[in-house]
Amino acid sequence: MYIPKFNLIEDVGTLLEFMRANSFATLVSVHGGVPFATHMPFVVESEGLLASHIARANPQWTSFEGQEVLVIFQGDHSFVSPTWYQKHPSVPTWNYMTVHAYGRVRIVSQPEAVKAMLHRLVLQYEQQWKMEELEEKFLHGMMQGIVAFEVEVTRLEGKFKLSQNRPEADQRGVAEALSQSDHATDRAVAAAMHKNLEG
Repeated sequence: MYIPKFNLIEDVGTLLEFMRANSFATLVSVHGGVPFATHMPFVVESEGLLASHIARANPQWTSFEGQEVLVIFQGDHSFVSPTWYQKHPSVPTWNYMTVHAYGRVRIVSQPEAVKAMLHRLVLQYEQQWKMEELEEKFLHGMMQGIVAFEVEVTRLEGKFKLSQNRPEADQRGVAEALSQSDHATDRAVAAAMHKNLEG
């Protein structure tokens, strides 16, 4: 990923927090000689380990074990109008936050390990339904329809493009305009910009 130095995020804690907050990610690998992507939730176990599962009917899993893959964690993003700048001439752009995790895939096949992985994923999102209330036969049947896997992360790249290349007055103008938006994603980008400005 192209990352100008003023957009680069290297703090591991910040990257992990972002990945956990935006854990519905995109897994990209090469299948049949071409890029192949699947959108799925991940458990961010640690700096070096991601876990998820894929439908057994999805052919991507048949070729990704041992392959270096890319998992893209996409955060909030917003259009930026040049009318919000004080410095002109200027052109439109897009502010966004993303983390790319690169690593190698290992398929997890031991039933108890798969069940534990699924349990962690459920706990990450679910507040009411409990996986342990399922009948064992039903759960086992459902597990036959998936392939669990881990990604052993070898490299993390973080890019928060928040108008850092602009003068502070322009950054504040963009943040103020976005904070007035009706769209939650715009307001989230504004909050990230304010945090960056004050940090």
